[in-house]
Amino acid sequence: MNENIVEIRNLRKGFDKGKITALNGIDLNIKKGEFVSIIGPSGSGKSTLLNMIGALDRPDEGKIMVAGYDLQGKSDLSQFRSREIGFIFQLHNLIPNLSVVENVEIPMFESGLSGRQMREKALKLLDYMNISDKASRKPTELSGGERQRVAIARSLANDPSIILADEPTGSLDSKNGDMILNLLKDLHDKEQVTLIMVTHDLKVAALAERTIEVLDGKIKT
Repeated sequence: MNENIVEIRNLRKGFDKGKITALNGIDLNIKKGEFVSIIGPSGSGKSTLLNMIGALDRPDEGKIMVAGYDLQGKSDLSQFRSREIGFIFQLHNLIPNLSVVENVEIPMFESGLSGRQMREKALKLLDYMNISDKASRKPTELSGGERQRVAIARSLANDPSIILADEPTGSLDSKNGDMILNLLKDLHDKEQVTLIMVTHDLKVAALAERTIEVLDGKIKT
């Protein structure tokens, strides 16, 4: 499998009017279906790199192609995000006043599915995560591990080609963290989805097929 789903050349990003350099000339290829971990100390640029791949932020310079989209050249990237990317964050980012199943439905609102189809798909994803019995609960009624399983179900709602996970176990205890990691690895193995995970934990990173270390805004070689 040689097709690159991510191609990055000389990617640069600064903050605070250029006083802070987050990315300083990143070159990176990621193959379709690959499981990659990105490691590095706090402030190294790893989360900024993940945000660039997911089009949550724009680079100052360089080329970034993801799933056939030129992210530097396009002005409206909402369609790209909704079609191609599933996000999993450290703090699950669920909406507290919506039920679990309603949270999973959110990415589907622009998919063209009917309300009934959205509900059926959301319930199927919750069942896949072994949490369908909590469908009508609110996120505040769930444990941290359960909330993160809901977040993974939500990330799969639009059948993304890439899942981006930013410290997905960072706020969990070791037992729940191991459960979430096993779910993600199983998901990658079964669905052949491209999985890119940022972590500071070398044990977590070791689960991936390839580990990329970012230091001072560059990939360490």
